Amino acid sequence: MSEIRADIEAEAERLLELAEREGVPLRLLGGLAIRLRARGGLPPAFARTYADLDFVTGKRASGQAQSLFRDAGYEPQKAFNALNGSERLLFFDDANGRQVDVFVGQFSMSHSIPVNDRLELEPATLPLAELLLTKLQIAELNEKDVRDALALVHLHDVGEADGETINAARIAELCAGDWGLWRTITGNLETTREHADRYELSDEEQATVRARIEALLARIEAEPKTRGWKLRGKIGERKRWYETPEEVGGGP
Repeated sequence: MSEIRADIEAEAERLLELAEREGVPLRLLGGLAIRLRARGGLPPAFARTYADLDFVTGKRASGQAQSLFRDAGYEPQKAFNALNGSERLLFFDDANGRQVDVFVGQFSMSHSIPVNDRLELEPATLPLAELLLTKLQIAELNEKDVRDALALVHLHDVGEADGETINAARIAELCAGDWGLWRTITGNLETTREHADRYELSDEEQATVRARIEALLARIEAEPKTRGWKLRGKIGERKRWYETPEEVGGGP
């Protein structure tokens, strides 16, 4: 296997190629995945640097993923991986000062986003719906997450299918079964919409972004809610509805 590459985008592509060759289900997520899905590159308004790599693998592929990253030149966080290997793995690239997070079967931070059954839909990244969900599930949204979410909505329309559209049906389905996820996602969509004018977008581009966010919010609200959602909704914000990074092993 070739050596770790200093350029983070080239390294992500190297790891994805190695995973495909070895038959390991591995998909990129995070801001770099959004950048890779941007045909022609990100607009300057949303360009940023990327410090670390984030991936997800299948729930039964933890052992394969560990072997892949060791063979690819990464140092495993042995204690963490021994305790959490069924849910999350950590690896380090000391030469480039990078950390690699590999989530197993689902993405779990403030909320858990199931992805195991959706890994095969795209060749390199999670589907767009999950890319957006993993950005907006953060209880305390930061600027880079707003930037990445806006980039995704700016570049891709909202629809009812996967591919090059953000699958609103998938997002609505998950939110309809989990009041806490619904509360965080809808609140962060509204925050993201309010921040659209802070980036160098034309009036027309801002209008498009806001219209897509509003369409997504409407689709989420239209989805019939489960009994569990309704019961949890009666408690509302009197009880915390999200996990903190410390409770899930720190942020990626």
